[in-house]
Amino acid sequence: MTPDNLANKIPDFKSNQTNPGAANPVDMTAVATIRRAKGLREIISVILLAVVVVSLLELILTWTHTPKYVFPKPTEIIHSLFTDFSKLYWVPLTQTVQTFFMGLIIGASIGLALAVLVTLKPGLDIFISPYIIILVTTPMVALIPFLMLKLGFGMAPRVIAISLATGPMVMINSATGFRRTNAELIALGRSYGATEFQLFRKIRFPFALPMIIVGFMVGSIFGLLTAVGSEMVGGGMGLGNRLIYFSSLVQMPQFGSVLVIVSTFGVGIYSFFTFVSRKWASWDV
Repeated sequence: MTPDNLANKIPDFKSNQTNPGAANPVDMTAVATIRRAKGLREIISVILLAVVVVSLLELILTWTHTPKYVFPKPTEIIHSLFTDFSKLYWVPLTQTVQTFFMGLIIGASIGLALAVLVTLKPGLDIFISPYIIILVTTPMVALIPFLMLKLGFGMAPRVIAISLATGPMVMINSATGFRRTNAELIALGRSYGATEFQLFRKIRFPFALPMIIVGFMVGSIFGLLTAVGSEMVGGGMGLGNRLIYFSSLVQMPQFGSVLVIVSTFGVGIYSFFTFVSRKWASWDV
């Protein structure tokens, strides 16, 4: 049997062990724990509910004679999506996707590296945490004009803004996961002569994987919102720019189509990381 005071004999991890059951102000695991539909009947029920909601909206707009420049009917939005997708939406979508993934890769890589660093060197938390909190609470879209003055009107300002929005979320959740590792397992690994790299690869990373996935999920959603917002502020030919363009021309069916594309992209991000979590971290779900 393992002694109860074993964790107290590991000074490297005394200050940064977190109670797995404790609440954390930036622990967003609840985002990834929504119960998934089980069985064909539940899936059909969800689809039917969506059809009913869309149909009711269509009937209300028709009954109230609402002009499409005020609020377009769902059928008009669907018609625009199917008939104008390649002509109006494909190029902006590819532009937004390219910018988003570039910012996500850069920001997530830096965030994960910082999470490892503050886990190995707990004292760095004091210096890094205030800046991370500032980044989390500051809308990165507000930085676009400053970045454009320095870097021009290209893709770089938007990529940097997305990286700044993504990185902190990945870092916070990953660091939380690393610190939740059982201290007894760390002690056992060290007793067998495991190096810090081996401890990370064999113990810390597998235990932290659910939180890392949540960090990527939340960071990706933040990054998508920043990507669209930065295109609305900083130009480019992405989906955010199309929102401004269609609204200025009062082409509301096209405006609604862009919103549907953005929301579908966001749902796709959530679904992807939920699938990854179920496949590689199902033991913690």
